[in-house]
Amino acid sequence: MECVLGIWDLGFGFWDLRMLHTLVVLVEDKPGVLNRVASLFRRRAFNIVSLTVGRTDVNGISRMTIVMDNDQVNADRVTAYLYKLVNVLQVEDLRDVPAVARDLALVKVTVAGHDRAHLLRVVDETRAHIVDSSDQTMTLEITGEPPHVDAVISRLEPLGIVEMVRTGQVAMRRGDSALSTAQYS
Repeated sequence: MECVLGIWDLGFGFWDLRMLHTLVVLVEDKPGVLNRVASLFRRRAFNIVSLTVGRTDVNGISRMTIVMDNDQVNADRVTAYLYKLVNVLQVEDLRDVPAVARDLALVKVTVAGHDRAHLLRVVDETRAHIVDSSDQTMTLEITGEPPHVDAVISRLEPLGIVEMVRTGQVAMRRGDSALSTAQYS
């Protein structure tokens, strides 16, 4: 699977034509920052496809990865709006730069006697990991580019998904360049 300008080659002979922009935002780790960022999207009627927030290597600085489905003009507007928020330190749109993106899903699947062998074959073919197993269910960890996670989940659906949770996408630039937190330490 490859991503060209935010359009994913799903490996099945067709492309996902959404205009996905992955915004990486460095923010001060203070109460209310997440609410202010989410409210900005809500007020302007922009949809968030994925939102993850986590610590960085610098104490007091968090990193948000926001995936939005919109055109370049609106992505640029959101970037400008984000910079107007007091606690936002830095924003970068990874759409047009080489980037690594990963998503994680935990999926609990029902396993009847005849389904177990098929499920194990899917696990083997898709690089999923079994993290829990019981007589009635098996819980899998699926990690990879979002289209890979989607494809594995679609293969598991016929077996019977009991429960599922996804972390949302995290991303960073490929190569030596980085969104640096050093200036904030």
